[in-house]
Amino acid sequence: MIFDRFRLDGQTAVVTGGAGLLGAQFCQTLAEAGAKLVVGDLNVMAAQKLTAELNQQGYPAIAVELDVTSPGSVQRLVEKTLTTYQTLDILVNSAALDPKFDPQHGGHVNAFEDYPLELWTQALEVNLTGLFLCCQAAVRPMLAQGKGVIINISSIYGITAPDQRIYQQEGREPQYKPVYYPVTKSAVLGFTTYLAAYYAGKNIRVNAISPGGVFNGHDETFVKAYSARTVLGRMARKDDMNGALLFLASNASEYMTGANVVVDGGWSIW
Repeated sequence: MIFDRFRLDGQTAVVTGGAGLLGAQFCQTLAEAGAKLVVGDLNVMAAQKLTAELNQQGYPAIAVELDVTSPGSVQRLVEKTLTTYQTLDILVNSAALDPKFDPQHGGHVNAFEDYPLELWTQALEVNLTGLFLCCQAAVRPMLAQGKGVIINISSIYGITAPDQRIYQQEGREPQYKPVYYPVTKSAVLGFTTYLAAYYAGKNIRVNAISPGGVFNGHDETFVKAYSARTVLGRMARKDDMNGALLFLASNASEYMTGANVVVDGGWSIW
């Protein structure tokens, strides 16, 4: 049965940034497919709340406080995973600094020529060094057990430049998608293909997902401007990435590695 290839029964999945907007969706999806979950997040209270909800649904899940920029924190996550579940089969790297433009996060007014070095450096630490550390720590048990799956979350801005026009609103100070985001997200794709090729013959598959913009209470002006740039005429729902995530995590995609699955409503084709 084709649907059996999507099952993850008996496997352990670690999701970094697991309590985030997409991370929580990924955790729910993997749990429903049969995986045991490790929810790693800097916001440990949010991670604990999510795991409690998963446990109430009958799904095995634990929360671990995680700072992806700290080698010690990352190593403790892996050790806790192995102590609790004995294997680490799937790693989803969802943790990242993402300059959002929803009401909760406000705007970003730093033009490139004035962009602070400390913010640039912080973003590189989280979005790239954090990715490096998590993959490096998780791949060791994958090598020992002879299999593993890594899924890195990139962005449409990893393959296309931000259209800064959609962030501007009449009567407001100019806003910009900061430089670090497209730079680090394009680097995620390079890192993905590097690892996929590096582990050739090791039964470790490494792929990426590039989501489009996800609606999260954005104002009507922004939603209209963003939606007009997509073929499907809308922003993504927060569950629109779940099918791609499960596909890449499961044996349904066992002949794929080094790939980037773009889920953007057609944004990047024109």
